[in-house]
Amino acid sequence: MIELRQAVKKFDSFTALNGVDLTIPEGTAYGLLGSNGAGKSTILRLLTGVYRNDGGEVLIDGQPVYDNPVLKQKVFFINDETVQFGKFTLGSLREYYKGFYPKFSDQVFNELADKVKLPLNKKLDTFSKGMKRQSVVITGLASGADYLLLDEAFDGLDPTMRIIVRRMLVDAMIDRKLTTVISSHNLGEINEVCDAVALIHGGKVVFSRDLDSVKGNIHKVQAAFPAEYTEQDLTVPGILHYSRNGSIHYLIIKGSEEEIRAAFADKQPTLFDIIPMTLEEIFIYEMEGLGYDASGIR
Repeated sequence: MIELRQAVKKFDSFTALNGVDLTIPEGTAYGLLGSNGAGKSTILRLLTGVYRNDGGEVLIDGQPVYDNPVLKQKVFFINDETVQFGKFTLGSLREYYKGFYPKFSDQVFNELADKVKLPLNKKLDTFSKGMKRQSVVITGLASGADYLLLDEAFDGLDPTMRIIVRRMLVDAMIDRKLTTVISSHNLGEINEVCDAVALIHGGKVVFSRDLDSVKGNIHKVQAAFPAEYTEQDLTVPGILHYSRNGSIHYLIIKGSEEEIRAAFADKQPTLFDIIPMTLEEIFIYEMEGLGYDASGIR
């Protein structure tokens, strides 16, 4: 499995990660959420050994990642940039990575390349951004690596290609217990692919939970009351956001449904609905609770 134990990474006077603890079990599809500059990409680069941690531990299968070439054969990193592959053809990209990954499968590579109908003999700098991303995803899935790390995995893909790439990832996770860590601003894709997520903010982990737990711990409430209440009158633990339209009060509250209902029971609401929230809404209001400008996120 993947473990970060009080991991620290600094760039001169800037601390990108400040005591990050994460545990990602084998076979998990794990999403990293956070605003720009939160530290998501830094985590991925520590896990691939591109960066060396300045404190704490970064472990895969119990071993330090940095300067460990044997361990790195188990990890494939798909960067958010593909410009470095421009002079490769898809065929030469395959041959290049076969030299680093002893479990590389030509069969898997050819099947996936045929599925998305990518030519093997054209240079990648003639491809669209989406085609380049497909090429690297195909290579990563064929590499035989146990851990696939993706930074903005679906960036530049049209809706049809998003579905195809997502299916390729899910098939690999099912077939061979592939552990996938995805950093993405596309919360819909995270919601559909991942089992668990972490919210990173300011170089720290705000929470790390399975996705069902995340959705079950924050709720949207709309309520009306026989008495005239103000925002101050409705103060209950865990409120992240409050607004009002006429007699209807709207609140975003952290906590279970049972806890929320109990907090309002003595106010005897005439209307009280708890409404499911999307992962995007949860992300926005969690960040707003941390003081981040939610209007900027939208």
